[in-house]
Amino acid sequence: MPVMTRGVVYVHSAPSAMCPHVEWAVGGVLSVPAQLSWTPQPAAAGTYRAELSWQATIGAAARLASVLRGWTHLRFEITEEPTAASEGARYSYTERLGIFHAVAGLHGDLLIPEDRLRAALLNAAHGQGSLEHDLDRLLGKPWDDELETFRHAGDGAPVRWLHQVV
Repeated sequence: MPVMTRGVVYVHSAPSAMCPHVEWAVGGVLSVPAQLSWTPQPAAAGTYRAELSWQATIGAAARLASVLRGWTHLRFEITEEPTAASEGARYSYTERLGIFHAVAGLHGDLLIPEDRLRAALLNAAHGQGSLEHDLDRLLGKPWDDELETFRHAGDGAPVRWLHQVV
């Protein structure tokens, strides 16, 4: 029996013509029709935002991020809750920055692998960038900075729940 988890897809901005394609892609990954409640995104004229809570097998967030990344004029975040069999995950995407992925612990903290921390320390020691800059990137700060305006513009927006039938 596959292990199930939950998560949320936050589409922060998508042009109106792209909205049905996002629904189709999300529904394809989750194996259930996805009809998101789109509302205007005040932070970017002519775009729309939506949120969708889902339940599916472990790794669904990665599959969702894979099908949506690279789309022009799209901004999104996807979370996946940890389970007894897996860590959680967070994905953020902007067209300018590309995809960000981090492992999330039980309480939502981002877990940075030891080898990535050691590489950041080594780069700083060799003058190949600052430790602060590298740590900011490991924690997704550039993505957070770019998406923050879009997150606040969505305060109070409705959330729809979508559960996969097994």
